[in-house]
Amino acid sequence: MYRKCITAETGIGMHNYLCDTDGTGGHLKTVPEDFIVREISDPPRQKDNGEYSIATVTARNWETNRMVRLMSRSMGVSRDRIGFAGTKDKRAITTQLMSVYGTEELWQKVDLKDLKIENIYRGARGIEIGDLIGNDFEISVKNCTMDPSQIRETVDSDISIIKQTGGFPNYFGVQRFGAVRPVTHRVGERLVRGDIKGAVMTYISFTTDEEEERLRLIRERFQKADVSEWAEIRQTMPPAMAFERMMLSKLIENPEDWVGAIEILPANLQMMFVHAYQSLLFNEMLSRRMDAGLPLNMPVEGDIIIPLDANKIPQHENPILTTSKNIDLVTRQVRAGRAFVTITLFGSDGELAEGEMGEIERKVIEENKLSHEDFVIPELSRCTSKGSRREILCPLKDIGYEMNDEGYKLKFSLPKGNYATCLLREFMKSEMRDY
Repeated sequence: MYRKCITAETGIGMHNYLCDTDGTGGHLKTVPEDFIVREISDPPRQKDNGEYSIATVTARNWETNRMVRLMSRSMGVSRDRIGFAGTKDKRAITTQLMSVYGTEELWQKVDLKDLKIENIYRGARGIEIGDLIGNDFEISVKNCTMDPSQIRETVDSDISIIKQTGGFPNYFGVQRFGAVRPVTHRVGERLVRGDIKGAVMTYISFTTDEEEERLRLIRERFQKADVSEWAEIRQTMPPAMAFERMMLSKLIENPEDWVGAIEILPANLQMMFVHAYQSLLFNEMLSRRMDAGLPLNMPVEGDIIIPLDANKIPQHENPILTTSKNIDLVTRQVRAGRAFVTITLFGSDGELAEGEMGEIERKVIEENKLSHEDFVIPELSRCTSKGSRREILCPLKDIGYEMNDEGYKLKFSLPKGNYATCLLREFMKSEMRDY
């Protein structure tokens, strides 16, 4: 029914494609201008004497955490005083709302390359993670391997399948894990297993053949080094290894402070580790649902659905179990786009599905020898995760495309928390590193 994936994406649980077409191939992000993201925001209301200053920030080729760190240095404030709704792709041009606790003058102190700050105003509140409705995308696919004469027909066919389905499989994309160095979920698993030292060592030393050689050699050296060599190794770490430098600096101060080496990282990165491991489990469960022939756009008995509010935001606090008594009503809601079938993001809390989907969820959890208690990490409160549920289908809005001499460009909008690369993989079917 679904086309099987045979690329490295299978290592992050992405075993299927919705569209049973040949891929166009190609690469994303050959230059930042190939990947344009504009946040769809619900901005804080203006307040003349508000404690926060809000700005629209357009960044070219900036990793979000590094950008915030350098902003805070320019402003002379803690990075915790700077708020943003979501981390963005680095190799891209991104536009988003950000806030700082303080006056407008703080933004005027920021003078960083390829960063534009505009539309500053005083707000009643700051921006927090998740404070957005969605994102608009303009993404160019270049260097396609498919014969140019076949690309238009393939793209048209894929769009037709996705529209008929009502969306595409809502996998967590490669950015969640790392395309060149898929490490985030590996760190998360070590934390869930109670191995904090292993989590730190994994983050600093894990590498792949895809990684730049000089970075790979530094990581390989660290794997074999003793404590006496750590200071020298830290000095060889380039700016691209800023977080590794921070962790190693903490360990040089106290070689047994594995907890401190995690705590020194930005709060959103600490949270991302366990979330990435939960994402891996979700991807595996979604693939198995597809393998079992269960629908993505329709509930079956035992499914848990989540209704949407007026802004099309999922109301995760109101899960509804599909039973023989309510399945007709639930099906109508899902077909109308007012609710979505979900799969667990397994954590310390939350219910599992019943029926066939419940069996899939429990089997993946049992195979990985997990329990709810594993996701409570007393030493690292930011890494503890209650879990939630996630929609298995990502709805698509206003998709269109245009052909050009280098390939094609797709334009579309997605709700928050969903991955553009998971839509692009339906068209491209490329190797993971090409996203």
